[in-house]
Amino acid sequence: MYSVEKLRTPNPYKRFDYTLFITVLVLSAIGLIVLSSAVKDRPSIFKAQALALIMGIALSLILSAIDYKDLKFLSLFIFFGAMGLMGLTLIVGTGEQLGNKNWINIAGVSVQPSEYAKIAYIILASVFLERIKDSQEKNKSDIIKFILYSCVAIGFVLLQKDLGTALVFVFIFLTFIYIVGIPYRYIFILCGGLMLSLPFIWVYVLNDKRRERILTFISPERDPQGAGYHVMMSKMAIGSGQLFGQGYGSGIQTQSGSVPVNESDFIFSVVGEELGFIGGIIIIMLGLFIILRCIHIAKNSSDSYGSFLVIGITAMIAFNFIENIGMSIGVLPVTGLPLPFVSQGGTAMLAYYIAIGLVLSVSLRRKRNKVSSTQ
Repeated sequence: MYSVEKLRTPNPYKRFDYTLFITVLVLSAIGLIVLSSAVKDRPSIFKAQALALIMGIALSLILSAIDYKDLKFLSLFIFFGAMGLMGLTLIVGTGEQLGNKNWINIAGVSVQPSEYAKIAYIILASVFLERIKDSQEKNKSDIIKFILYSCVAIGFVLLQKDLGTALVFVFIFLTFIYIVGIPYRYIFILCGGLMLSLPFIWVYVLNDKRRERILTFISPERDPQGAGYHVMMSKMAIGSGQLFGQGYGSGIQTQSGSVPVNESDFIFSVVGEELGFIGGIIIIMLGLFIILRCIHIAKNSSDSYGSFLVIGITAMIAFNFIENIGMSIGVLPVTGLPLPFVSQGGTAMLAYYIAIGLVLSVSLRRKRNKVSSTQ
C-alpha cells in the first residue's frame, strides 16, 4: 500500500473568474455606447470596434484555457517577434500628425505593434523576475538580463517617438522593480542613466509639438489657443455635463468637434459631457474594480511567474486609466494613450483582451487541490 499525490484538474466552469470577465464586458459595452455617440457620422469606426471586441472576447476565452506556464518556453520567441515588428514599423511604418511612427499595415489592416509589445515584454520580464524572486540570493545575471531587455523594449518605443507608450513601459518596469525588491544600487545606476538621457530624449526623441504639450501642461497659459486649447475644451465638456449629463448624443462640445479625437484620446470627455458625473464615476469604479480584482489574482497565484504576469498587466491597465482620464481633466500631460476597453482602436482592444485572457488563465489555476489516494 502506498500514497500517490496528484493534482486535480480544475473545472473551468467552477474556477473561471466570471466576476472579472463580466466587469470587463460591462465596461466594454458602455464604451461601445459612448463610442457610437462620438462617431455618429462615421459608422465604419463603430463597426470596426464592435468586430474587434468580438474577436477580443474570443481570444481572451481561448487564452484562459491555455496554461500560462507554457508561455515561459515561448517568452523569448514572443518578445523578439514583437521587437521585430517594432523594428519593421520603424522602416515601413506610418504615424500620426505628431511625428511618431508606430503603425504598420498588415493585410490591409493598420496595426500598432507596441500594444502587443507591452504584453510580450511582461511575459518575458516575468520569467527573469521569477528567478530573481525565488532564488536565495539575487542572481546578478538575471537582474542584468531583466534590465537589458527592458531597455531594448523602451528603446524601440522611443525610436518610434511614442512618448505615451514609452511611459507605460517605464511604469511597468518600475512596478516590477518595486515588487521584486531589486537591490537599490541597480536602481540608482538606472536612475542616473535615465537622468543623463533626458537631454537626448528632449532634443532627438521629442518633436516640437510634443515638447510644446509638455511645456503647456507645466504652464497652460503659455498657449491657450494652441496646445492648451484641446485640454481646455475637454475640461469644459466634462464640466458642462454636471451630475447627470446632457444625454446621449447631445454633447455640445464633443459633438461639434471642439474636442479633438473624442473617439479615442478624449473619449472621457464624451462620457463626462453626455453621461455626467454619474457616468464618469461608473467608468472609474469599473476600472478600479478590474485593477483590484487583478491584484487579488496576483496575490493568490500558484507561483511567482503567474503573480508577476498579472502584476505587469495590472500596471499596464492602471497607467492607461490614470493617464487617459488625467489628461482629459487637465491634471496630466496629453500623451494620446487610450482608455482601456472604452477608447476606439482595434489593436488596443485586442491587446487588452489578450491581457485579460492571461489574467483569467492565472486565476483559473491559482488553487490546485491535492488529493491523496491509497492503494
